[in-house]
Amino acid sequence: MKKIVLPFVLVSFFYLSSISQQINTPAPSPPQYVKQDFGLSSIELSYSRPGIKGRKIFGDLVPFGKVWRTGANSATTLTFGDDVIVSGTKIPAGKYGLLTIPGAGEWTIIITKQLDVTNPAVYKQDQDVVRLTAQSNQLPFPLENFTIIFANITGNSCDLQLIWDQTFVSFPIKTEIDSKIMAQIDDAINKDNKPYFTAAMYYMDNGKDLNKALEWFNKATDANPTAFFIFYQKAKCLSKLGKKPEAITVAQKSIQLSKDAKNDDYVALNEKLIASLK
Repeated sequence: MKKIVLPFVLVSFFYLSSISQQINTPAPSPPQYVKQDFGLSSIELSYSRPGIKGRKIFGDLVPFGKVWRTGANSATTLTFGDDVIVSGTKIPAGKYGLLTIPGAGEWTIIITKQLDVTNPAVYKQDQDVVRLTAQSNQLPFPLENFTIIFANITGNSCDLQLIWDQTFVSFPIKTEIDSKIMAQIDDAINKDNKPYFTAAMYYMDNGKDLNKALEWFNKATDANPTAFFIFYQKAKCLSKLGKKPEAITVAQKSIQLSKDAKNDDYVALNEKLIASLK
């Protein structure tokens, strides 16, 4: 009888092992990869998202005063496609680790050259690129999974927000784009295919010389006499210069072109602009 049982047990073991190897189950802390266009490039974020699962999080599962990988599983990383500025420190383009030291009322945010810190014991402070503090805020409701998002995104700034349970922490990331764009404009305007509209929009939207912007809008409409959207932006530029009658005339021109193009959105935009000028 014993000679029969042993082979049967071994066969059963190997059979069950082969079956278990074919079973896919969800990760307890699923990874997330985020690519956010930012400035003239992008930021890529890689992290894992643990859940509350009925546990006490900050001050317990994630201790106060100790380095945290800021997620689960592998180290959390940020890859900057261009140079950025965090807390006044210029960070060259590249890949970095994101670590934090949570506290009851304040967190320490660390951007480090280390890309493999999953255990506080291997953290080396001399590898810090920048270290800053950020206020810890209380949310009125819990969020089950740890979440990192990019928010309040503008042309040259965004906030990186860390949210879990009822805790919310945020810090700003900036990038310098004005000098690069101005250099592009200066270079492009001196070529045959001149980007008058793009250059005018940048000047108008960033508080630069509106008269120069208007000059470029005029050239853009001359080159594109049916482009209703260019006439609308030209009308906005005229309104910013205080030239209300001219702005209304151009907006009315844009309305007619928009109707010809069957674009109701720009008809409505122009009508709102005209109403604001009366």
